[in-house]
Amino acid sequence: MAEDNRQNRLVGKVAIVTGSGAGIGRAEARLFAAQGARVVVNDIAVKNGEPVANTVVDEIRAAGGEAVANLDNVAEFQGAERLVNTALQAFGGLDILVNNAGITNFLPVYELTEHDWDRMMAVHLKGTFGTIRFASPILCKQRSGVIINTGSESGLGRVFGANYSAAKEGIIGLTRAVAKELGRFNVRCNAVRPRATTTILEGVNLSRFLPVLKALGRYWFGHRAHIPISPEVVTPEKVAPLVIWLCTDAAANVNGRDFYVGGNEVGLYPELELERLLYREGGWDLDALDRSGREDLIADLTNRYLLEDYPELQTFDGA
Repeated sequence: MAEDNRQNRLVGKVAIVTGSGAGIGRAEARLFAAQGARVVVNDIAVKNGEPVANTVVDEIRAAGGEAVANLDNVAEFQGAERLVNTALQAFGGLDILVNNAGITNFLPVYELTEHDWDRMMAVHLKGTFGTIRFASPILCKQRSGVIINTGSESGLGRVFGANYSAAKEGIIGLTRAVAKELGRFNVRCNAVRPRATTTILEGVNLSRFLPVLKALGRYWFGHRAHIPISPEVVTPEKVAPLVIWLCTDAAANVNGRDFYVGGNEVGLYPELELERLLYREGGWDLDALDRSGREDLIADLTNRYLLEDYPELQTFDGA
């Protein structure tokens, strides 16, 4: 951390990082501190009787940085508000908000319960919105600030865990909306879709689903699932630099975009736009869609997910 300290790109800044007791969030919090920011380490998890946030705070302080712990649950509005107030009370301000807290599962869509759905939305989508809700007045009034939200390649579509995919892509939509709304106050909001080995998958048994994942190949997870994941390469520490860099003046021109980061790769996703557009005076009816729509709109499309070559996977195993 000593080499990073000499750079001091974020001296005087105050940053909140949610879910920063382990994994990606921990790496982000440590690098923020190494760059001179004062950090609020937020996490609700406890390990061996000790809040993991306290452990990260101790690590940051031992390296010469400044940090305080916050144990509030951002899935609740009161928790999100208390978290923001922690930054104000401990450091007198707020400049950067990184929404990283998250959970996941690997359940078929027909096994997901209402509780599964609500909990996933609360932690990811509501939790991200809640912190923005209470941080944004501060950032807008001072006419400066950066928000980084954590999306996922799963938002592009993932087999098993539809609630996770929906929540994560909801975060991307939220990011774009916040960027457009708060941009006039010099507040930037971007998102990252990180790929890293973290504790979020601990205890997840994938054996039941491996045949489907193998059959779908590159399409079971976003569009790049065929790229091998090496734990030695896709570490949380390789995610943090892009996140911190997006919070510096070097990226002052970037707002409302989402990035990929994993291992030795960084990338920028395109903004969605219409791929094809047909116009018909008076609008479209079914016969017109049969004639022109099929030929000019969807003729070359295929159902990539039918898996006709794997009849053993077409036996429904649900209730």
